[in-house]
Amino acid sequence: MAAAASSALRVPLTARLAACTSFKRRPISPLPTALQQFPSPTKIALSSTLLARKSTKFANSTKFLSSSPASPRLPVQQLPAGRRSLVGVTSAAATSASDPAATSANSDTSANPTASAGPAMVQTAVQETSADGAFKRTPSAFRSLITADGSSGFPAVAGRYHLYVSYACPWACRCLMTLKLKGLEDAISVTVVEPVWKKTREGEDHFGWPFVPPGGTAVVEGAESDPLNKALFVRDVYEKADPYAAKFSVPVLWDKETGTIVNNESSEIMRMFNSEFNAIAKHPQVDIYPAHLRAAIDEVNEWVYPSINNGVYRCGFATKQAPYEEAFKELFSALGRCEDILSRQRFIAGDTFTEADIRLFVTLIRFDEVYVVHFKCNRNFIRDFPNLFNYTKEIFQLPGIASTVNMAHIKSHYFRSHPSINPFGIIPGGQGTDYTMPHDRSRLPDVALPCGKM
Repeated sequence: MAAAASSALRVPLTARLAACTSFKRRPISPLPTALQQFPSPTKIALSSTLLARKSTKFANSTKFLSSSPASPRLPVQQLPAGRRSLVGVTSAAATSASDPAATSANSDTSANPTASAGPAMVQTAVQETSADGAFKRTPSAFRSLITADGSSGFPAVAGRYHLYVSYACPWACRCLMTLKLKGLEDAISVTVVEPVWKKTREGEDHFGWPFVPPGGTAVVEGAESDPLNKALFVRDVYEKADPYAAKFSVPVLWDKETGTIVNNESSEIMRMFNSEFNAIAKHPQVDIYPAHLRAAIDEVNEWVYPSINNGVYRCGFATKQAPYEEAFKELFSALGRCEDILSRQRFIAGDTFTEADIRLFVTLIRFDEVYVVHFKCNRNFIRDFPNLFNYTKEIFQLPGIASTVNMAHIKSHYFRSHPSINPFGIIPGGQGTDYTMPHDRSRLPDVALPCGKM
């Protein structure tokens, strides 16, 4: 019996499996149908991963080594030129350490800020990753200014300008918050895009912000059609202003009279809304960049932007461990710094609500529902920081602010527009935090009403 058993064991495993009529090797499953809409580089990477997992599983079951491991990603330089923009090539002007407003303005002050030198590679923020795996955001391209006296060529008059935004985008929402706080809703029209990126051109792998098609129905309630240019995508708006535009972000401040983009840098749009439209604003007394706090505001912005606002993206879009860990450490160090500051004063830059609070708020309000999971910023929730959490609730409860926070748009965008991070587009249930609950910020020394009397 022992000899017979020993002899049987010497029969190759594959032969014994073949002799078993019940054995049927299952074919390797194709990439799930839900992933077919994603860009080719993503599909290739996902397919390689799935094939590798299937091969490894079979190899382990039969004690053989797999001969088909996941294919490594080719260096960008070895890819065809037309594909390089789809896997993370960035502009030489990209910055990761400072506000793109400051970097862009200082890098080319003499050039026409709204003109491109020629055709550029189309890309999205997800692809702004350098060879070392670090996310490096490229600067905004359209940098004209609106002035109260019209000396810039763009006078601050009612009805001339239009703001394209996404409720999902923190950069766009800080402009929308400023518009609401100043009472400019009747002077500057607004269109909200759909939150989930879609393919913008047949034959290309670019995905971007869509509008509701003319006569169509919003996929996510609150999205709208483009009433001015009848565009299907934000990309169409950019290409009308500049055929060589290569990145199609929001916000977009559009001039109806000249049919072009005035500015797409959120920090500059905020300041224009704050100071240049007072003659037609419902709340001209609101000043989010008061003279006595400008130095403090600028100093706060200087570390909040790279470590917190952009810090969550540096965590989420990093493709290597070292830059992720660096961004993660900086993020929570900066949040701890905010927690300490807010234990002693009502607002982040002093005794008055300012643009620095708006810029911080748009990241805080998205943190627990999105960034903790999606961008792997999972050391703490904002609700774990008592001062930050109550500070976030206070700002949410200011007049007009809640209307700029649409969590359905926020979660739909992040969890369904980044297949390299969340391939199946599943939206987590989340905490459903109620930011209308009472806060404790009144325990701090009395200050003037945030933003003045409104």
